[in-house]
Amino acid sequence: MLLRQMKYFVAVVDCNSFTEAAEQCFISQSAISQQIQALEKELGVELIHRENRRFSLTPAGEYFYRQSKVLFDEVDELRRETIRIGKAEESRLRIGYLKSYSGRELHMAVAEFSRLYPEISIDIVAGTHEELYNRIRFGGVDIVISDQRRAFSEEYENRILLECECFAEISGNHHLSTNEHLTLKELRQTPCILITPAGQRDGEAAYYRDTLGFVGKFLYADNLEEGRLMVLGNRGFLPLENIGTMPPVMPAIRRIPLYREDMPVKRTICAFWLKKNTNYYIEEFADILHHFLERSRTS
Repeated sequence: MLLRQMKYFVAVVDCNSFTEAAEQCFISQSAISQQIQALEKELGVELIHRENRRFSLTPAGEYFYRQSKVLFDEVDELRRETIRIGKAEESRLRIGYLKSYSGRELHMAVAEFSRLYPEISIDIVAGTHEELYNRIRFGGVDIVISDQRRAFSEEYENRILLECECFAEISGNHHLSTNEHLTLKELRQTPCILITPAGQRDGEAAYYRDTLGFVGKFLYADNLEEGRLMVLGNRGFLPLENIGTMPPVMPAIRRIPLYREDMPVKRTICAFWLKKNTNYYIEEFADILHHFLERSRTS
């Protein structure tokens, strides 16, 4: 039995006409009659009782019609669900962000986006700059929130979210802790504590040294808590960016603006995504996050 034959049968009953059903199914009247006769032959029962140009359904035909309608509804649901699963990637937004970011603006942006577009599921992953760069290159995420470390590429949308000032968290027992601001030159004898995994320490140190102008020795921590414990032990200073709201200052630690000569050290925070993958939801999320970041700076 072919679904096509069932479709023709249901069309004849719904239209109450072989002629109209044939037009609806884009076949000839003789062809649709032959298909229904073939269906009856396969079933071994009469479905339609024909009298001249009129017809009526037999009890078997009534039952077959009702069950065919149910089956077609299930087939249609099967088709829709299969398409939905196949296009699941289009109903998901995958966001990567710097693991050093601890402000609430990202949380607010995710909540607002989810309120506006509840049909879009959101996956979020944190990483270092290099980890996020590799994820966006190889399709692991749709959009990355990170600092700018490379020249802008023509392959990417490069949306600047904000330029943020940098601070140094330093022990209250350090001899420079009473300064209103700290210069990189003043800190050259104090180790800089970087939060980065073991495999990326050299690259992270090179960026801080060659691009941002940090001098002196580098120490490393796996996370913010470990870095702050090192600060409390007066082992060095911890650089932090003012990306929206910052984590509260801990007792016995001072947070002091960081300068290069007489200018504040700044970082550029951007949203990046591949131009070929641009869609409305990526752009909308970038706009929402930018709104919350700007609002936090002016409030």
